[in-house]
Order: sequence, then C-alpha cells, then structure tokens
Amino acid sequence: MTTLRDLLGPLTEELPQVIAEVVNLLREEWPDYASFLEADPDGVLETARAAIAHLVSLAERGPAQAADGGSIGGPTMGGPSMGGPSIGGPNMGGGELFEEVGRVEWREGRSLATLLSAYRAGARVAWRHMSRAALRRGAPPEAIALLAEAVFVFVEDLSSASARGYVEEQLATAAERERLRAELAELLLSERADLAAIRATAAAAGWPLPTTAALVLVPAARGHDLFARLDPTALPIRRAEMTGAVVADPDGPGRRTRLAAALAGLGAVVGSTVTTAALPTTLRATTAAARLLHEGVLSDDPVFVDEHYDALVVHDDPALLDALTAQALAPLAGVPAGTRARLEETLTAWLSSMGDRQAVARRLHVHPQTVRYRMGRLHTLYGAALDDPRTRLRLILALCWR
Repeated sequence: MTTLRDLLGPLTEELPQVIAEVVNLLREEWPDYASFLEADPDGVLETARAAIAHLVSLAERGPAQAADGGSIGGPTMGGPSMGGPSIGGPNMGGGELFEEVGRVEWREGRSLATLLSAYRAGARVAWRHMSRAALRRGAPPEAIALLAEAVFVFVEDLSSASARGYVEEQLATAAERERLRAELAELLLSERADLAAIRATAAAAGWPLPTTAALVLVPAARGHDLFARLDPTALPIRRAEMTGAVVADPDGPGRRTRLAAALAGLGAVVGSTVTTAALPTTLRATTAAARLLHEGVLSDDPVFVDEHYDALVVHDDPALLDALTAQALAPLAGVPAGTRARLEETLTAWLSSMGDRQAVARRLHVHPQTVRYRMGRLHTLYGAALDDPRTRLRLILALCWR
C-alpha cells in the first residue's frame, strides 16, 4: 500500500510544473507576487521542495497534531518586494518570515486580503497536482485526506502569520505616527524649536504645515472627550500641566462654528489664531483664559480667547489686580459688609450703564429712588474723585471684569 512517505518523490518531481502554473495564475491578478517568484527560480524550487517534505511530515503526524499549531517551522518563503531575508533564509523561521511578508504588505500600502487570496490560489493549484499524484500512486483515501488537511493547516498558518505581521506593523506605524504628532505639537509650542526640525517632523508625521493654527485646552479629565470630538488631524498635547491640541486653520470657512459645536460642554479654551511660528506666543494668554474660566470670570462655552482680550488684560496678574481693587475701593473700607456689597453692586451697574440711573434700576431690579440714594452715598464717600475720568477707569478695571 502506498504511504504518505512514498508520495514525496512524485510530488517533488511535479514541482516545476506546479510553480509554473502558480506563476501564470498570479500573473493575471497578482503580478507583484508572480514577478517575485520569477526573480529567484532556484530559491523558489528549493523552498517548494522543503514545503512538500514539511506537508508530508505534517500529514503523517495526523489531524490532532496538525491542528496543534506550530506547523510553519520548516520551509520558508518570501514575499514581493521584501528587503529582508531571502527565500529559505537560515536565520528566520517560517512563521517569522511570513509575519515579515505581512509587514511588507502594510508598508507598501497593499491590502492583506490580496496576499491571502494569493495564498489560497497557490494552494488550490498545488493541491490539484498533489491529489492527482496521490491518486495515480494508489494512495488510500485516509492518506489523501490527511494530506489535504495538512495543506489547509499549512495555508491557514501562513495566512495567520502574515495577518499577525500586517496588524503588528499597522499598530507600530500608528503608534510611531502618534509619537511624532505629539513631538510635533511640542515643537510647535516651543520658542526654541528650529523651523527645519518642525518641517522634518511634520513630514514624518504626515501633517502638512497649515497657514494658521490655534491651541485648544481642556481640563485633564476631558482629554479623551476632546480627542474623540476633534478632527483627526489635530495634534495632541499631553503635558503634566495641560491637556489639549493644536488645530489647523481654525478660522477657515465654517471651521469656527464646527469647532465651537465640537467643544461644547468640555470646558474648553481656544487660543488666538496665528501662524504656526507664532503659536508659542499664544500659550500664556490661552492658559490664563483657562484659569479665568475655572475661576468663573469667563463663562463662554467654549471660550475663544480673541473675544476676551479685555478680561485677559485686566486679570493677567491677579496680585496686581487685587492691589488695584483694594486701592480703588479704599473709600468703602469702613462701610459694613452688607452695605458695602450693595454699594459695589450699584457702582458696578452705574459704571457699566454710563451713569444711566434708570438702566441701573432695571439691571438691579430696584426702584430708581434706591439708586439715587446709593449713588448719593457713593458720592459722599468718593467725593469729587467719582467724577474724575481716571478714577472711573480704575473703578471699571476693579469692578466690571469680576
């Protein structure tokens, strides 16, 4: 009775014909793979012989062991355009080499499905020749079934190895791109960054340098939400003291409206739109606006810095503002706390309303006579200074941006 081992010779003899048929088949739909096989016919033949021996050995071990994994330990084959080990290279096992084939597929922008389809097409051609040879030699059905299963397991293992390499390379590429994008964001925010370094990093990260950009900051706890909502081109900023992103061309047509909608509810601050080279100059104002939002001085959702330059000027130095406030409100120092609060509220409304007492009354929901009384008290406390434009300006700075 013919055994699986007896089939090794006949199967090996047919390899040149099998390879030629596989090449012709690949040339129609997968010309890159066909060209690769044609480039090294001796190496391909040597690898195919090892593969046949491995398949026979795999079939002899039986279904249980074949399904146990590890079947790509013997023969090794290459893939198209591989710059790594050659076919049958002694320093790489089959699993590792077919993982490398998958990595190459990703790096060269080809679909994994294309590679796996080529594997299956080649396996169909090979099995057709193998089954015919087995039948001609009178191999028993059990032996043919084991050989068929060995072919299926072998191709499945090749496919799994290549898929693993493809996905690993995909993840590694994505991780490297994210690292470069984060590095680029840091360079853009650094006043010491070299323009050549910025351009090189931008090119490596696949981020075309825009004409303008802006800094977006959010509380650290909302970082995940920010990155989920922003355009994927936004560069992540993850510093110990801030979480945010660099967004490109925020003032483009419709961009500001879309950006405001995307950032709603995140406690976000959008810095001024500037050239990428000027981004570091916006860092201080943007972080200051984030502080004022946290303190309740600003309440927009989100806050656009360019709409609040006045508040930022007033609140840039909290200690200095406190000193100014204490100085400007010194005439009220001896007034009881409750009365003082009402006088400050009235004075703030009076300054904001340009001295219109009717407007002050409506704003404070009090009778105009109450406003008249309180303003009389304030004139008594401040004297002629309350009519001095410079005093009024200092009071506006002290009161109206609270």
